[in-house]
Amino acid sequence: MGNINTMILHESKHWLAIHKPGGMIVEKNPFEKPSVEDLVWDYLVAQEKKPYLGIVHRLDRVTSGVLLMAKRKSALRHLNRQFAERSVSKTYLAILAKAPPEPEGKLENWLLKDQKNKRALILTTKQEKAQWASLNYEVTQENKGLFLTKVLPQTGRFHQIRAQFAAVGCPILGDEKYGSLIDPTRRHIALHAVSLDFINPETEERMNLVAPMPEEKWWLNFK
Repeated sequence: MGNINTMILHESKHWLAIHKPGGMIVEKNPFEKPSVEDLVWDYLVAQEKKPYLGIVHRLDRVTSGVLLMAKRKSALRHLNRQFAERSVSKTYLAILAKAPPEPEGKLENWLLKDQKNKRALILTTKQEKAQWASLNYEVTQENKGLFLTKVLPQTGRFHQIRAQFAAVGCPILGDEKYGSLIDPTRRHIALHAVSLDFINPETEERMNLVAPMPEEKWWLNFK
């Protein structure tokens, strides 16, 4: 883990896309190295004396997949606006150890961020500071009692996908925080941000970036 050259999915003068590995934090932290930000910064410094690096969005440490980073302030503003306006379309793949209630459907809940325990709480009714969380899902493959599920979040809440699936009794494989008992010592879970659809801030054209499936035993059960 940590070779920036194998992580870059796309790069332009103004931005770049990274295939973040599961188990790595996005933002630099004095107590944990390397972060994605550390690696990208070192990569940019080797090319120019005073580079710019902006964090467009984040993925949980335990999640892998497509991550955008800006090399110009103008690109950061452009991409941030897209995320704020929800014009970015994100697709995730999750492996569940139990089938969801229906093979295809929608999960909708009130979600409250528990700051102290760094987890999301699912509520049945609205409470102060709770946010509405919505996602669509479809089970696409089943193999050896595992269920590969395509997830299309309609909102971007803290731990949303993880908490909402756990709430219906099928936590994501490896996610000890939300009830999975399978190999809890891992630093990542079976949740992968497989694609991101957005407007290129340089060309104003729609782009779709895809991160390949992780090369890890969980994912080898599926094509």
